Amino acid sequence: MFLDNKTQVDKLKQFDSFNKVLTEGNNQRWRKLLLFCFIGFAVFMALPWTQNIQSPGIVSTLSPDQRPQQINSIIAGRILKWNIRDGQIVNKGDTLLQLTEVKEDYLDTALLKRIDDQINAKSEAIEFYGQKAETTNQQETALMSALKFKLSQLRNKLKQYRLQVESDSMAYVAAQNQLKISTEQLARQKQLYDAGLKSLTELETRQQYYQDALAKKTSAENKFFNSKNELLNIRLDLSGTEQEYAEKISKISGERFSALSQASSTESEVAKLRNQYANYKQRQNFYVITAPQSGQVIRTSKSGIGETVKDGEPLMQIVPTNFSPAVEMYISPVDIPLIKPGQKVRLQFDGFPAIVFSGWPEASYGTFGGKISAIDPYVSTNGKFRIWVVPDGSKSWPQQVRLGTGTQGVALLNDVPIIYELWRQLNGFPPKYYKNKDEAAKSDKNEK
Repeated sequence: MFLDNKTQVDKLKQFDSFNKVLTEGNNQRWRKLLLFCFIGFAVFMALPWTQNIQSPGIVSTLSPDQRPQQINSIIAGRILKWNIRDGQIVNKGDTLLQLTEVKEDYLDTALLKRIDDQINAKSEAIEFYGQKAETTNQQETALMSALKFKLSQLRNKLKQYRLQVESDSMAYVAAQNQLKISTEQLARQKQLYDAGLKSLTELETRQQYYQDALAKKTSAENKFFNSKNELLNIRLDLSGTEQEYAEKISKISGERFSALSQASSTESEVAKLRNQYANYKQRQNFYVITAPQSGQVIRTSKSGIGETVKDGEPLMQIVPTNFSPAVEMYISPVDIPLIKPGQKVRLQFDGFPAIVFSGWPEASYGTFGGKISAIDPYVSTNGKFRIWVVPDGSKSWPQQVRLGTGTQGVALLNDVPIIYELWRQLNGFPPKYYKNKDEAAKSDKNEK
């Protein structure tokens, strides 16, 4: 019901309830209230707001040796004894469990001794082959000396018979000349005898001289040809001796090379046996599994005594008790251009109460400071880029933080008015990370 004239209003003013509900100054108070609200809203919109990128993460560490480590069985075996239990704190080098052998190739308890005996036997064989090679070398040297002496002897004999042949040749020529002279003298003596100028006795004497010359010529010829044959035989002996000794020396050399080859082959076998010995000895060290680092034992995958394990099969995990914490976070590719090493990050750890104002990090309570240490250059399988956040030194992170603790990270960007941030969020624009000319010049000057 609307009252349009003043009279009716005056009549209604006699009622106290009407006076309490509607008064003339009520509209002015509402105007002032709306004005104050508008001014407050405008001031609020002008307040600074820190742009940020929020992302969940987990506590990890940059050092691979400080992360949870899986303990595997290097060899196949059977569990003989457990020395730990789940949740136990162990030090580096502590015995975790003991294994026994299950493969038939390694069941011999005196396996190393037998391999060592084989190595010693093969080593002695190498010495014997070496001595054999040395003996054949001495034999070869002796044959070379004998060949040299024999050849020298035959060459001297060859030289001697060459001279003998020359001498017999000269004697043969002289005997031929003497026979020729005797033949001519006998012919003249016979002519004189026929003419009656010489006696028969003188003719017979001349015939006797002829027979003697003929006999000398025949003897010299035989001796000459015998010398030539002997010279040929000596040359044949010289060639045969060289061939004979060459065959003997070749045979001895073959035996020496055979001994050296057998020695080399045996050395190869010795090296193989030593390799087996070292492998077997190293394998025995794998029967006892020790802690590679200090930490707490978790997630033992085997139980009981006598259970067999395969080579490479996981047995348990050890989580280091002392580590340098770092938060592993993932950033969307659209935000990765805004992130750089050294940038500030505020972190909230699961289990630690906190009051967080993402736009006013100074007003937040229970958060811890960090800075970006590294950014992966390649996208992860989840389609995001991984960044690593380490303490910035302003406030120590809680000692109760463990590996795998969940976090909520806020990467801090530029300070802008709240109204700009609302406008950016409504339009889906990226945060204001571009630099103006003055800021770019100032940044370049600082870098120089």
